[in-house]
Amino acid sequence: MNKKPHVAVVGATGAVGLEMIKTLEKRNFPVSKLTLLASARSVRKKLKFRGEDVTVEELTKDSFGGIDIALFSAGGGISKEFAPIAARAGCVVVDNSSAFRMDEAVPLVVPEINASDVKSHKGIIANPNCTTAITLMALYPLHRAFSCKRIFASSYQAVSGTGAKAIEELKRQVDQLVHGQPATREVYPHQIAFNVLPHIDSFLPTGYTKEEMKMENEGRKIMHHPAFRASVTCVRVPVYRAHSVAVSAEFDKPVTVEAAREVLKKAPGLDLVDDPAKNEYPLPLYQTGQYNCAVGRLRKDCAMDNGLCFWVSGDQLLKGAALNAVQIAEELLKQA
Repeated sequence: MNKKPHVAVVGATGAVGLEMIKTLEKRNFPVSKLTLLASARSVRKKLKFRGEDVTVEELTKDSFGGIDIALFSAGGGISKEFAPIAARAGCVVVDNSSAFRMDEAVPLVVPEINASDVKSHKGIIANPNCTTAITLMALYPLHRAFSCKRIFASSYQAVSGTGAKAIEELKRQVDQLVHGQPATREVYPHQIAFNVLPHIDSFLPTGYTKEEMKMENEGRKIMHHPAFRASVTCVRVPVYRAHSVAVSAEFDKPVTVEAAREVLKKAPGLDLVDDPAKNEYPLPLYQTGQYNCAVGRLRKDCAMDNGLCFWVSGDQLLKGAALNAVQIAEELLKQA
């Protein structure tokens, strides 16, 4: 791997693509050249990187010659088609879609948890689901200390997780309702303003959604914990940015709040924000734009033996997507 790699961002004009470009710049990633790729309709748009204009080019099968690392955030269909082409051209793909996450040949990585898995890549590395990544930032350190058996969790997921059109829908509906007009819907099956929707992704025959099962399936792979179990309800809330998750976790070993605090204080990429007497607990409003996730509301679970409840919040466009992808790219350089 070139120590000053030629980097491509695929899906450069989307919400996550734009964050990837900003994150590469903010973290001083040693990019020798940046290529921005997107669909035909975004071609010739100009985006800023290190004070220079970079012109967006059309993604084609011939886009990857000479590129060392490609950060993909253009949806599963595009990833399935173009990531193998990029890998064959000698490029390492870090893919933000769900296309390869459960592929046994593809590492699924959160660098604070399983950075060494990067070594086993065969040209493609997968970025996890945003809610899973944010939850595991708090759960994994506790699992290492106390051995987690299972969790019960509910998510509070921001509309930006759906994309730019969903942000516009929430803004529009709030404006419509404040002015006494009926709320119009395009993105979600129900009004999202002043409402919550217990429906993210498509339903499976079990009654869970695909999003809800990602926590168990991806959690097992990232934590190297094949017996991990997770019963999750994923809920879309009228928040613009940053996801939050309420977790009740059951452990094999006895756990106290004090011991859990000591573990979480030392966990990389995580802030402990937990002083209920001062009304201090993680809030999506304050996690927006932050690289670290935050954990708080720690308490013994009163319904489970060896149980601990906590609340974790994080910017899903950053730790849940763009930041995690850039951190994986940083690992590639470290291990080069």
